[in-house]
Amino acid sequence: MSHSPREPSKAEEPEISVESLVLHATDNQVAQITLNRPESLNAITPDQRERIIQLLSEASADPSVRAVVVTGTGRGFCAGADLRGGATAERLPGDVARTIRLGAQRLVAAVLDCEKPVIAAVNGTAAGLGAHLALACDLVLAAESARFIEVFVRRALVPDGGGAYLLPRLIGPHRAKELMFFGDTLSAPEAERLGLVNRVVADEELAKTARDWAIRLATGPTRTLALTKQLVNASLDSDRASAFAAESAAQEINMTTRDAQEGLRAFVERRSPQFRGR
Repeated sequence: MSHSPREPSKAEEPEISVESLVLHATDNQVAQITLNRPESLNAITPDQRERIIQLLSEASADPSVRAVVVTGTGRGFCAGADLRGGATAERLPGDVARTIRLGAQRLVAAVLDCEKPVIAAVNGTAAGLGAHLALACDLVLAAESARFIEVFVRRALVPDGGGAYLLPRLIGPHRAKELMFFGDTLSAPEAERLGLVNRVVADEELAKTARDWAIRLATGPTRTLALTKQLVNASLDSDRASAFAAESAAQEINMTTRDAQEGLRAFVERRSPQFRGR
């Protein structure tokens, strides 16, 4: 007896793995993390967020990874957090603060705390949390078509993902308030002029430039770069005495690395150093 084909139930539909939504590859000691939901301009779901945090943590601990690139597929770098379903959810007091603390803030902290230099290759729209994800990176490259939007005010939302921490430190409080109060779209050249972006490149040159920068970092003294990143980030919240003490301690730690010893030997021997990231 024949049976007519039936439609698969929703429960039987194959789930899309988070690994396919956050692509990851390591080559030449460079780890690339690529947001891969182009149909939604790479808006970040909770699963994607956790995957990115995990990959950044692994990059910190893996001596074979010496630089990281974060980018997106399609027309958007990242349109922010995926808010579908959250607008009508019932909330209790404390729910929102907990969600932000354990979500967007953890993601941005994972970038700031990564022990390897992180490059953002902004290929399109970077809005809301997506903009803060990019700006938390150590170096920011932007395609000519990229744009940055502090979109929160358009929805009567307070900035999250560390935006009110990051922006004033990058461009000062008055500029930061202008972007956050009005929510205007900022072009890549305007972002570069303000100091939010290191360099603007042609769209077709973005991937190559990011890779060239990452490989250059990956051949550098990795532990020295980690300590330097830590010093610069901490200096924004430190008084002079604390910053000087941290600098001295970092120098002490750095001088125990093989790369620092190699750098000094190379100087004395008048040759180019060969750093191993150790």
